[in-house]
Amino acid sequence: MKSFKSFSSFSIVFASSGLLFLGACSSGNQTANSGSSPASPVASAPANESKSASPEKHSEANKGGQVIESGAYHLEFVPEKEAEGTRLDFYLQKGDNHEAVSTAKVTAQVQLPDGTQKSLDMKYDPVDKHYTVLMPGTTTGEYKVAILSDISGEKVNGRFNFTK
Repeated sequence: MKSFKSFSSFSIVFASSGLLFLGACSSGNQTANSGSSPASPVASAPANESKSASPEKHSEANKGGQVIESGAYHLEFVPEKEAEGTRLDFYLQKGDNHEAVSTAKVTAQVQLPDGTQKSLDMKYDPVDKHYTVLMPGTTTGEYKVAILSDISGEKVNGRFNFTK
């Protein structure tokens, strides 16, 4: 009977460490988080996504926002509070010199604090060299944002969050 209890204890410990290992090794999009609260995914990434955002490759924020380096791309997200809502600014840049990419189709998928989702098409601003959209509303709480970029068929996506 003693050996059965030892075997059961060993099995539980082994199974638990296996689950921890699988969780640590799982791949997927990660969230760039400037705060300390964890964020869940906003939207599932397309199956044919060619670049994934990786939190291990952060670089400095040029505009004071949340940054993700994804392959050759530098993604920076800056939410700015305005009277009628929140302006979402997204800097999509390529290469070591962070040259602006102006030809992408960019969409912000936003999960509001109440759980509802909005999909907002972002427009390129040639003066400030970034994509932008005004998200109407003044609800306070945590917002989760997936920025989906299509650069001539190449998918470059990033996940961010902010609290207002």
